[in-house]
Amino acid sequence: MVQINLHRIAKVGKSVKGIIEVPFESGTKTYDTLENADFIIPAGVYPLLLTYSPRFKKLMPLIDNVPDREGIRIHCGTVPEHSEGCVLVHPLALENIKAFINFIKKYYEDEEIFIAITGDL
Repeated sequence: MVQINLHRIAKVGKSVKGIIEVPFESGTKTYDTLENADFIIPAGVYPLLLTYSPRFKKLMPLIDNVPDREGIRIHCGTVPEHSEGCVLVHPLALENIKAFINFIKKYYEDEEIFIAITGDL
């Protein structure tokens, strides 16, 4: 089992800022995140899958088993309105998403991956 951690740091208006920690073989890397406070994912531990998104038409990380929700992804965005519950990273940090997807594919194809979300703000 592999665990990725998302720590929520601050709520500013409708934005919830945080940091996601990804345990690469070369060491843990952190990436800034943004969520929409109106659609926040409850704190907890969720399976993280890599599945095809019909909306974005590509493989994307999916946060699974969120209560009363489905299709919760990790994708690019700059303002909370870009999300209805998804976890966003800045488009200029697109390499972060690519690295994250490659992390899932390369290092842990045969293991379960979970994301632990902390901090209900």
